[in-house]
Amino acid sequence: MAKETVHIIQAYKQGRGKSLKAEQQVGCANPEEARRKAERLAPHRAAVVAFSVTADTEMGDYDENPTILFRSGPLPHPFAE
Repeated sequence: MAKETVHIIQAYKQGRGKSLKAEQQVGCANPEEARRKAERLAPHRAAVVAFSVTADTEMGDYDENPTILFRSGPLPHPFAE
């Protein structure tokens, strides 16, 4: 089990009513890249979050408490403030 830190952007489109529809996650090389890309994407999406998380990517095991790098819009748990 090799744990590594991954940096991910999760964007959401407006769904029906007040619901959000998650788009495909985007992986980034480092936290700075994730934050910059999320900042550029934020004006075009209902919500965006960039986060870092420790994971065993081979097993698909991710920590439950991500480190938030950037957030915009009404986000679901665990990204909501």
